[in-house]
Amino acid sequence: MSDPELDDELRTEYRFDYQKARPNRFANRQSPADGAVVVVLDPDVARVFQTQEAVNSMLRALIEHLPAALKQAA
Repeated sequence: MSDPELDDELRTEYRFDYQKARPNRFANRQSPADGAVVVVLDPDVARVFQTQEAVNSMLRALIEHLPAALKQAA
């Protein structure tokens, strides 16, 4: 049983207009080769820490105050 309307054709909602496509602005920011990890912040956290430098600075300060056993595990 084959529906002629679905045979080898994409539905209109799946048609992609490549004329409107834009490059991914985040694609080359960090590469896995340099050890970077991408983390998505919740909106309330992102309002406070708006740059990667702000996030990294706060995390490094937190790491300095962790017990030695936790630092070694990381």
